[in-house]
Amino acid sequence: MATSPFLLPSSSPPPPPDPSSDADLLRHLLFLSRDVSSSAQHQQQASSSSSLRVNPNFSSVPRNVKQLALFFEELLLVFQDDEDGGFALPRSASLCCREILLVLHRLKGLFHDRAARSRAFTLFRAEAIAAELHEQVVDLATFLDLLPLAELRISDDVRDLVRLLRRQLRRSSPAVDSAALALRRDILELIAGVEGGSVPDRGALQGFFRRFGLNDAWSCCHEIERLENDIADSGADDRWAPVMVALASILRYARCVLFGASTPKSDSSAGGSKSPFSAAEDIAVPADFRCPVSLDLMRDPVVVATGQTYDRESIVRWIGSGHATCPKSGQALSNLELVPNRALKNLIACWCRDNNLPFDEGDASSNTSDKQTDADNVIAVAETNKAALEAARMTASFLVDELAAAASTEAAHRVVHELRLLAKHGADNRAFVAEAGAIPLILPLLRSAEAGLQVNAVTALLNLSILEANKRRIMHADGAIDGLVHVLADGASWRAKENAAATVLSLSSVHSYRRRLARHRRLVEDLVQMSREGPTSAKKDAMAAILSLAGDRENTTRLVEAGVVAAALEVAAEPEVAEEAAAVLAAVARRGGAEAVAEAEGSVARLVGVLRRGSDWARESAAAALVAVCRRSAAGVVAELAAVPGIEWVIWELMGAGTERARRKAAALGRICRRWAAAVEAERTTRFSAMSVTASSTTVA
Repeated sequence: MATSPFLLPSSSPPPPPDPSSDADLLRHLLFLSRDVSSSAQHQQQASSSSSLRVNPNFSSVPRNVKQLALFFEELLLVFQDDEDGGFALPRSASLCCREILLVLHRLKGLFHDRAARSRAFTLFRAEAIAAELHEQVVDLATFLDLLPLAELRISDDVRDLVRLLRRQLRRSSPAVDSAALALRRDILELIAGVEGGSVPDRGALQGFFRRFGLNDAWSCCHEIERLENDIADSGADDRWAPVMVALASILRYARCVLFGASTPKSDSSAGGSKSPFSAAEDIAVPADFRCPVSLDLMRDPVVVATGQTYDRESIVRWIGSGHATCPKSGQALSNLELVPNRALKNLIACWCRDNNLPFDEGDASSNTSDKQTDADNVIAVAETNKAALEAARMTASFLVDELAAAASTEAAHRVVHELRLLAKHGADNRAFVAEAGAIPLILPLLRSAEAGLQVNAVTALLNLSILEANKRRIMHADGAIDGLVHVLADGASWRAKENAAATVLSLSSVHSYRRRLARHRRLVEDLVQMSREGPTSAKKDAMAAILSLAGDRENTTRLVEAGVVAAALEVAAEPEVAEEAAAVLAAVARRGGAEAVAEAEGSVARLVGVLRRGSDWARESAAAALVAVCRRSAAGVVAELAAVPGIEWVIWELMGAGTERARRKAAALGRICRRWAAAVEAERTTRFSAMSVTASSTTVA
């Protein structure tokens, strides 16, 4: 029998076991029939508040299977009462029971799949679901008809029960309930109205929610979450995908209007991560798995010409906006080829599986013209779905109005939390929130004494800053930089400080804003202090922000005066932060700060230590820093480098196993050391010759 068109392979039940005896067969049938009836009835009780009923079979089949369990129970008792153990089912009865076992497994899969689906998914696929269930019921009735009841040692009552069950199953119909069809028509009309720009009436939304069985904020959030999963599973080719995308946005708007902004679970969870639109929001995402541009968990990591890794979507957007440099290192891109980083993608996929997070493991393409995954296509549908966009715009406007009218810190906290979640996904959502006027209302909340509100406010600002147009809105808003500096210096939690540093990083991706940010008297000082005193994650964020500011030569003096060189050398000894610290030292040395790096105590030894033990990117940056320092400072630095034990082997090993840029820098270091050694040898030879001439003159005299 063909698999149901609405069942996914992952939700299909495993093949039933092959019982070795009739007794085992009956035990499996008894257990499975009880399991199907109890689980289905439990699902019905859990959703009893909903008037949504797709097909009468969903309520009648569990009762019928429960009656079937009585039949299997009596047959099993016959086996147990048979003293000599010679009893066996007639062959025809045994074959029918084995077929019934298969049908029960398929029924179990249908009921479990429906329980995992959103109500909207079930409603839009009502015909397919009803037809599949009807087909299984007909099969069950057929096998019961073929069952030779006269040859079985069962009581007359049970025999009559099976006959009655046959007649009940024969009355099965694939027809969809008229109320479900009416509800679906009303949903389509609602979506059409929203697409036309009309705002749904509150009373109409209440009636719609009541018919849909969504009676509180929790049930609505649960439905939205399941619906989004169903959308991702369905793919953009599904004819109902645009409708479900639009409905998910309307449900979000209606939930805010009817039930208000949701209360954050806790300060820690409310803070979110620096991954503004990642599914791993409440899980600490390893830094190496986050895209340096979007700060999101990478789904399709690719390597650019400089050897740095980015998420494909982010780097394509960066290049498409006119940039010709590597966002992380600031180097010019010699070509725009994007090479898939399959090793990293496999590591991310394993991490997602271990943390129960969705991840598409399909083979990534080797260039920007490759096919998108189904999930990417669905996102594309959402970005062009007019009804979904209008619903998101209405949600943003409603929440901003609520924030402006918030009479208490608690109310403001709930609304800012919702705005942060809305801005977490999609450029359109970020644009709608900012256009509605959220930024001027969020900025004063950066100074809130309530830790959860402050974290949500700075995280919302971070999410908004990802959109290029919003960077300008933030930088031109009164008190924006002062608010970020306040959080960096006096934030209520390290989570708030980290997100403030990430916001600085996001804003400083615009070249002209780097100077404005670095000119603030305290901003760089607070970042330096954070890099020295914070936990590892805070140090990484602070160093990443400093690295972005170091991309402008005019900022070098300010960075050096603020103690950036000493701080970077200090944290370079920590493996988790060595990459960012070495990159900062290289950037400062290249842009006029080579003398400051050279004069810092232990700078050469610390950079050589990174060359020995650092990651590929850390070693590359350390080599670049040493080359810049050796070329732009006194010869004593080269002498100190050449005096390091084993430096020749370190340089040789980096030339053979480092990245392309690291190999070039290592070769340059080797040439510098050889020229220095040659100069020293020439000077020694000259001095020896002079001494010989003097000695000869003295002897002659």
